[in-house]
Amino acid sequence: MPAGMMIPARNAPSMIGRNGNVGVFGSPASLVLGQWDILSNGGVVQEMAHIANGRDTGNSVSLLRVNSPNSSQSNMLILQENITDQTAAFVIYAPVDIVAINVVLNGGDPDYVALLPSGFAILPDGTAASNDSANNIMEHGSGGSLLTVAFQILVDSIPTAKLSLGSVATVNNLIACTVERIRASLSCENP
Repeated sequence: MPAGMMIPARNAPSMIGRNGNVGVFGSPASLVLGQWDILSNGGVVQEMAHIANGRDTGNSVSLLRVNSPNSSQSNMLILQENITDQTAAFVIYAPVDIVAINVVLNGGDPDYVALLPSGFAILPDGTAASNDSANNIMEHGSGGSLLTVAFQILVDSIPTAKLSLGSVATVNNLIACTVERIRASLSCENP
């Protein structure tokens, strides 16, 4: 974990649509990331490595590169895990420094990589059940879905720094923007 002052933040669960298909977060993960994540900043997301995790093709760990027009992000990769089952979809990700990843890939200490994971969970809201219990509720839908977004953000590299109101406002804006981008990528209307 990096040294400094961090803000953990999350939204209250919010409705993201009716009869929405939350299973779209399967593969390819890189296409989805570019649609909702502020880290992509409008850039093209390239999946550099993909490791399947279990029998479900939607469950995986990916190493993503953001080819952003913003040159300050050129040394950043994103480590992302997607988990989908009959009850929920989870996307957990963390920006990682390309130099730190190269150290680990060349046999270095993985503790050298500072991770601040963030992510979101999409769950059925429980207002209606699937007619066929043998089928995946994620594919066949319910009355709607609930979205919870969580971030860990390094605000200042000085651990004793004071938290500013501007930092809180920025994080609140980031959460609201991310929720709206996820809604848009799922083609969900605001309920």
